[in-house]
Amino acid sequence: MNTLNSRFFNAFILLVLALSLISCAAGDSQFTQNDPAGFWFGIWHGTIAFISLVIHLFNEQVTVYEINNAGGWYDFGFLLGVVFVWCSCSRLTSKSAEEKKREKEWEEISVKVENKIMRKLNKWANEEDNATIDNDMDDLGEKVEIKLKRKIREWAEKD
Repeated sequence: MNTLNSRFFNAFILLVLALSLISCAAGDSQFTQNDPAGFWFGIWHGTIAFISLVIHLFNEQVTVYEINNAGGWYDFGFLLGVVFVWCSCSRLTSKSAEEKKREKEWEEISVKVENKIMRKLNKWANEEDNATIDNDMDDLGEKVEIKLKRKIREWAEKD
């Protein structure tokens, strides 16, 4: 399985797991003023915050953040949970140094190939005319098109 498919598969499994555990979402009747959500539930609620937000759009009884919480420790846990998720997601989409190096190499090669093709086309277009071209792409394109039409016509009429 290639890396991209593996990443999507892992993200899908994580999403299914999070949806199956949504019963622990913030805003349910599990927590009260006498028994507030603490640090560990803060981490969990931060981790599922995005999922809770989507569910909250359709069900107002589910909230993103637990109102009945233990204060600063819940907030700290919630923040850690959010950071864990966003850092993990950014790693899924970020490229490794090796991938960046490979893309840079291909970019350099493509520029060299493009320049070589343009020089060859320019030379080919000017072979018979012995005229110099001022690197204007439209002018070069017209010359190449005219010559291609002529060569294709000659080839078609050969039989």
